Amino acid sequence: VWGADFMSFWFYMLAMNLLVPLCMVGFGWKFSHNPPENINKRFGYRSSMSMLNRDTWAFAHRFCGRLWFWLGLLLLLCSGLFMFFMLGADEQSLGRASAILCLCQLIPMAAVIIPTEIALRRTFHPSGRRKKSVKGRLQ
Repeated sequence: VWGADFMSFWFYMLAMNLLVPLCMVGFGWKFSHNPPENINKRFGYRSSMSMLNRDTWAFAHRFCGRLWFWLGLLLLLCSGLFMFFMLGADEQSLGRASAILCLCQLIPMAAVIIPTEIALRRTFHPSGRRKKSVKGRLQ
């Protein structure tokens, strides 16, 4: 049986381990359904390609938002399962494992940059003009 101190620490670590996935789900939902209206350098998905014009800006946010939303849900599930299996661990092991988990969560959070930039380049010319599709394929 665990003591109250351990359970308090366990719930604290659970909350910390769910922060990144919850942020991904929340911002993913917001970006995919309501991207920031104005192109800015402070908030949103900001790359040189995404900031070319309003069309590239909205496209990047919708694309990145969908990825963040679904990856965030997956991370939420995995993190919850991870914490369930850590119930019997000592506090030091739980703390170390949680730190590693948080660092690992940052990988998919940042990795969405790669498919988003690929999708931008497949959909838009370097000038920001949308490519025309021919028979369902982009040129």
